[in-house]
Amino acid sequence: MQEDKEKKLEELMKKSDESAKRTTIILEKEEREYIDSLIREGKEPGIKPLISKMLDVYRSMMIYDWRFPGEYYCGISRIAFINLELVNILIKYIPEEKWRGIGREMGEATKVSMETSLGIQTTNPERWQEVLKRLRIQGFGDFYLKDKYILIKTPYIDYTDMLAGFLEGLLSTELDIKTSSPPFVFEIKEKPSSATNE
Repeated sequence: MQEDKEKKLEELMKKSDESAKRTTIILEKEEREYIDSLIREGKEPGIKPLISKMLDVYRSMMIYDWRFPGEYYCGISRIAFINLELVNILIKYIPEEKWRGIGREMGEATKVSMETSLGIQTTNPERWQEVLKRLRIQGFGDFYLKDKYILIKTPYIDYTDMLAGFLEGLLSTELDIKTSSPPFVFEIKEKPSSATNE
């Protein structure tokens, strides 16, 4: 009988070592009220999922690379939070026939940044889900890859030719524009072979 109790105690001890470690966070009153309001309004399901999401964002955006407020680098690229209105003003003064080419240049610059900073080979179709997740994290929109189509919900760049050029430069592929208003649908004409991009 005593041996059974000891075995059960040992098993419980092993389980507690393997389980997640608990921690206590002491929040200021205003911080806790803010979190409670997010949960109450349905923006967050609970405090634990919120903290998990915050940690995921921290890791994904590499926020540990913040030098001081307003200066953040992701590898070799300096990242800025910029109003969409400012981007649209810039685009408005670019002749429409140049949008696709400028988009390609932007995509190629992003490709260099992702490859050197994150080690992601953007031209390898097997890594495209990872690339599109990265674009979502950086605020470009919600990207979905399905067979030979790329669907973009809530795009940051609202100009199909520029966005198509951006993805062409980033992924080293050609796209056919299927919709002219969001959500955008682009058809991949031909995927680059993954063997040549490893």
